[in-house]
Parts: sequence; structure tokens; C-alpha cells
Amino acid sequence: MKKREVQASVKDERLVQRRRDQMIKGAVSLFKEKGFHRTTTREIAKAAGFSIGTLYEYIRTKEDVLYLVCDSIYDHVSERLQEDLEHKQGTLESLKHGIANYFRVIDEMQEEILVMYQETKSLNKEALPYVLKKEIEMADMFEKLITLCVENGELNLTEKQIKILSHTIIVEGQMWSFRRWTLQKLFTLEEYIEMQTEYLFSGINGVSLALQKGIITK
Repeated sequence: MKKREVQASVKDERLVQRRRDQMIKGAVSLFKEKGFHRTTTREIAKAAGFSIGTLYEYIRTKEDVLYLVCDSIYDHVSERLQEDLEHKQGTLESLKHGIANYFRVIDEMQEEILVMYQETKSLNKEALPYVLKKEIEMADMFEKLITLCVENGELNLTEKQIKILSHTIIVEGQMWSFRRWTLQKLFTLEEYIEMQTEYLFSGINGVSLALQKGIITK
């Protein structure tokens, strides 16, 4: 799915990216505190450190900011997983590496992730499918990593099991953000990654063994 094009009157792409990064940071803080509807574009501009006139050189509507938040999360996840996808190793270690990288992105962008899901209800009928599709694309990246492991003989999973596992990884990563009020008091990020990965692979091994013994069928 292509990125939604957010219009900017400025032609310098590096400047556009820098300004939008400032805008996202300021907007996320405001959306979390006040909510999407109660936050004004003037407040976003002030939080980002520039005038309302400057703001409109980089976006057209307040909804554009939510698109940018969504794309920023997806871009960071894609960037971290790209190495594993390009090398096509199809090993359990490469899958574990991808899971750890994803969880670290969640940790780095937990404010953006919280805002994106809290404010999904604020999106219009055009915007909502775009955001939901982006999440499916993140799961698709893990589906590819898992499929490579299956093709390489590292895992024994059905197509449906691959799909549910990819979505499980996405949700377990998000849980670090959604339930941070308690999880981050109990575990370090690395402990959380280790424990969740251990549980995931215990489940995978159990499914593979059940398939081999005919307890469950494809």
C-alpha cells in the first residue's frame, strides 16, 4: 500500500522531513494530553516550535498529522526488518532478531503508538482503512520472515498458523506500550523481549510437535 501523499509547499525534502518530525513530536504530546479533536493546529505549531503559517507549508489538515504518525511507525518497523527480509536467511535466529528489533521500535515509539490507537476513532472513513492496512502490512513482514523459516525446514506450520503467529507478534510488541504502566515496572525491555520470544517459540514448538504426531492436522 502506497503512502498517503501529504502535500507540502516546501520542495526541500530533507527540510520537510525534519519539520514533520518536529510536528509529530509536538502533536503526539498534545494528542495524548488533550485528544485529537480538542487539539488545534495552532497548538501543534507552537509545540513544534514554529508559526501556524509555517505549519501549513508542510501539512494541509490536522488529519495529515495522524497519517504522518502512522507512516513513521511503519517506516521504522520496515527499516529494522528489512535486513532480515533482504538476506532471506530463513533461520530461527533471524526470526528472533526480527522480533527483538520490532519490540525495540515499539519501545522507542511507544508514545506514537498509544496516540495512533487512541485516536483511530477520530479518523474519517478515508483515513481509518489506511491506518488499519498499515498494521496488516507490519504483520505481513513477519509472515514473510516466518514463511522463510518454513520453506527452509526450520519450522513446521500451516498457512493459517503462520498468519496467526505474525499477528501475535504484533500484539505482543504493542502490549509493551499499552500496558507499560505495569510491565515496565516489572521487566526491563530486554527481559520482556527474552520472555516473550521464549513463550512464542515454546508455542511454535508445541504446534510443530502436534503436527508431527497427528494430534492436529493441516
